[in-house]
Amino acid sequence: MDGSKRSTIKVGSKVKVVQKQDQRSGKLTEGTVARLLTKSPTHPHGIKVMLEDGIVGRVKEVIE
Repeated sequence: MDGSKRSTIKVGSKVKVVQKQDQRSGKLTEGTVARLLTKSPTHPHGIKVMLEDGIVGRVKEVIE
């Protein structure tokens, strides 16, 4: 699933995010959502989240 809609992402969802320093390379980091940081319902580059291990990034893919 696409990560640009806030409604598709819930706390506890497994997602793949791109961190700020990895935006050029497109390297994805997998993890579980701890907090949703973007307040708007959609974002063209993906909803910003914090993973359980403290990593912050924009969601590119929702796994489950």
